[in-house]
Formats: sequence, structure tokens, C-alpha cells
Amino acid sequence: MRFMSIASGSSGNSYYIGSDKTSILLDIGISLKRIEDALGKCDISGRDIDAILITHEHIDHVKSLGVIARKYHIPIYATYGTIDGILTMKSLGTYDPNLFKPIRNADSFYIGDIKINAHSISHDANDPVCYSFEEDDRKLSVATDLGVYDDMLVDFLSESDAMLIEANHDIRMLEVGPYPYPLKQRILGTRGHLCNEASGSLIKELLNDKIKYIGLGHLSEQNNYPDLAFETVKQILQDNPFTNDVRDFGLTVASRTEPGKIIEL
Repeated sequence: MRFMSIASGSSGNSYYIGSDKTSILLDIGISLKRIEDALGKCDISGRDIDAILITHEHIDHVKSLGVIARKYHIPIYATYGTIDGILTMKSLGTYDPNLFKPIRNADSFYIGDIKINAHSISHDANDPVCYSFEEDDRKLSVATDLGVYDDMLVDFLSESDAMLIEANHDIRMLEVGPYPYPLKQRILGTRGHLCNEASGSLIKELLNDKIKYIGLGHLSEQNNYPDLAFETVKQILQDNPFTNDVRDFGLTVASRTEPGKIIEL
């Protein structure tokens, strides 16, 4: 199984997951050109994509849905509530609604040879989910847009060989930053986003002796710095039973603007 973060941040999100037989896009919150350029690094095109998975209906996760649907006619998997939200978004233009394949927030299903598991998350959207992917005894998990996490989510994400977890903001930067008070409260709330410290705490619960990649994702452009997120999480992970050097976990920060390297599992 392969994974590439195409873009991860408050301004837009998209990820590629693939095997030798299957290619999937998770969220499409950036321009189609950027997505196509990134897919070229994997020697595939939009016509090779078997499915699009959507976590929730916010624009930074669905910006190109209409464009991609019109050009490639790719099946789009999302929860019933997410689909309802997307269908009200006039900015996406017209496209075939029959492309939607409704799922529920505890479903497991296959696309090609990749098993996909969905799990409900706490965010201010209709019915948001995160996903894990399994193929040949390898597991990849992607979980962003989390206001809070619980033991059930930890169980869902556990035993991952690779993961991308939200590290959206530094609390101090957010508190003194330019955002209006209601927006700050939304981000800090239980249906908002994970701060760096909460991200580190969640990741620490997920550590195991087979992890090859930990990506920190969905960073805020206004309320975080990549180096700050990395160092905060790194310090939290230092005291662990698996390694004396957290670089062994492949800890990195997913870029908002540039595709990451292709992770082979």
C-alpha cells in the first residue's frame, strides 16, 4: 500500500492511497491541477482513480468535487449526512448526483483490494468521519478535523503502520491571534480541531513497534508553525517504550502547499 499527502492544512486537504490494483483519493479540497500534478508523482492520472472518499462537507475538503466529478465521473463515497451537505453547495456547480455512494459512519467496505473502515469523529459538520485503510496486513489511518478524541477512536486507529493525525493549532497563538472570538471558541471546542499537545497525546496512545510514518496534518496557517508542531509532538513522544529516537517513527509535518514523499508500506 502507498500513501501520499497531496495537501494538508486549513486551506485545503487531499491524500492519495493506493495499491498495485487500486487508487483512491481521500478528500479533494484543492484545485484539480494540483491534484493531477501530485498524482503524476505516482505515475497515475485522474482516470486511474477508482474512488473518492470524503470525510465531511467543509469546502477545504470538497473544493474540486464538482470539477472532478464532471471530468472523470469517479464514484464518491461519503456518509448520508455529508452527501446532504454537499448537495446544498452551489459553488461546486452541476454534476451527476448518482456518483455518490452513501456509507454509514461505522461501515467497512472494499474498493478493489483495499479495505476501508469509517469511524465517526467530533467536528462541526453533518456526519463527519475519519478512515483507515488495510491491505496485505498493512494499516494506514488518516484522522483530522477532530475536536476531541475518545477511547473508541483510539481503538479504531490502533495498530496502524502509518498515520496522519491532525495538529491544527498552537493554543497560545490562537488565543492571541487575529481570529474573532467566536471562531476561536469554535476551534477550541469539542467539535473543532486538535491542538499540538492533544495531537501528541493521541499519537502517543497509538505508538507501536511497526510504525513507519507519522504525519502531522491540517496545520493552521495563522495559528501554527510546522517546526512548532513538530517539536511539541516530538517532546511528548520522547518517553516511549519503543525507541529512544522518535525519528524512527518517521515523524514529519505534512505540507499545506506541496505533495509529500510517497510512503510505501
